[in-house]
Amino acid sequence: MGDINHLEETFNQTNYQLSGHGKRNATVLKEAFENVDKELESDRYGSGKVIEEFQEKMAALTGKEAAVFFPSGTMAQQIALRIWCDEKALKKVAYHPLSHLEIHEEDGLKELHNIHSILLADKERVINLEDITGLEEEVACLLLELPQREIGGQLPSFDTLERISAYCRDKGIKLHLDGARLLEVLPYYRKTAAEVCALFDSVYISLYKGIGGIAGAILAGEPEFITQAKVWKRRHGGDLISLYPYIVSADYYFEQRADKMKRYYDEAKELAELFNGCHGISTLPKEPVSNMFHVHFQQSKEVVSELLAAVHQQTNIGFASYLKDLEGTACSYEISIGDLYAAVPKEQLKAAFQLLDKEMKQQVGIIRGG
Repeated sequence: MGDINHLEETFNQTNYQLSGHGKRNATVLKEAFENVDKELESDRYGSGKVIEEFQEKMAALTGKEAAVFFPSGTMAQQIALRIWCDEKALKKVAYHPLSHLEIHEEDGLKELHNIHSILLADKERVINLEDITGLEEEVACLLLELPQREIGGQLPSFDTLERISAYCRDKGIKLHLDGARLLEVLPYYRKTAAEVCALFDSVYISLYKGIGGIAGAILAGEPEFITQAKVWKRRHGGDLISLYPYIVSADYYFEQRADKMKRYYDEAKELAELFNGCHGISTLPKEPVSNMFHVHFQQSKEVVSELLAAVHQQTNIGFASYLKDLEGTACSYEISIGDLYAAVPKEQLKAAFQLLDKEMKQQVGIIRGG
C-alpha cells in the first residue's frame, strides 16, 4: 500500500500532468464567478432566468425541444428510464454490463424504481445491432453510453447507431443516450451534438467531466418528457433552493472548452501513440476515438507503481496517480485529455517516454533473469 500512496504523492508533486484540466479546488468556482454580474439573481427551486436560459441553451445544443438541469447524472438517468418504463408499463431496460447504472449506483434503478436491467453484449466490446435484435425479452428502453468508459472509451460506428435507432423506433423501444462525454465524441463522428442526439429519444450530458464544471447534468428531450422529468426531479429532492453556482460554472466552462474537443481528441491520439511505442505498454483502444483511453501495463500494480513514481521524480511529468489491477499480472489506468496536456514541453515529454520505455524493458529483464 505504501508504494501506491507513493505513486499518488509523486504525481501530485510534478509540475506537468498528462490528464485532465487541473485540480478540482476552489479555483474552479472562483474563476467561473470572476466576471459574473453582481446583480445576477439566484434561481429558486428550479425556476428563474439563470437556470431557464441555460436549459434553453442546452436544448438547442442537443437539438431537442426542452432540457432540464439536474444536480447529478445518476438522478437524471434513473428518472429518464423511469419515465420510459412508466409510459410502456414495463419495468425492464437494457444496457451494457459495465454501464454506470449497473456498477456504480448501488442498484438504485432497482431499489428506487423497481426497474430490472437486461445486460447486452460482452463486457469487452460495445453493443451492436445484433445484440438488440437478439433480445429475448421485451424492454421499455435501451441505454447506450457514448463512449463506453469502462472499456477505454470505445464507440460503435455512426452507421451502427443509425441502424440501432431505426430498429428501436420500429419496435417501439425508447432509446436513451448516456452522453456524459457527448461533446468528446463529436470530433470522431464528425457530427454535431444535434445530429447525434437526433437518433435518441432522450439525452443526458455531464457538466463536469470534459466540460469541467463543479457538478451537474442536463437531461434533454421532448416537452412532455421534460415536464415529467421535472416532477421526478422534485420527488428526488433535486430542486435545491439554489442551483446557480453549478449552472454558472457549467456555462462558463462550456464556453471555454466546447470548441477544444477536437484538440483534445488529436492530443489523445498523439499521446496514445507514445504509450504504444513503449515496451510492455498498450492502450485501449489502440487509437483513441475520443479524448480518453486506458493505458495497460504488462506488469503488476506494485511494480508499475514504483516504476512510475521514479519517472515522476526524474522527469517532473505526472503520468498516473493510481493503478487498477487487471487479470493476470497486469494493471491499467485511465487518461482523459484536457487543458493540462498542451502545457507539457514536447522535448520533456519525449524524454519522459524514453525513460518509461527504458524502465519497462529493464523490468522485463529483471523478471526473466529471475
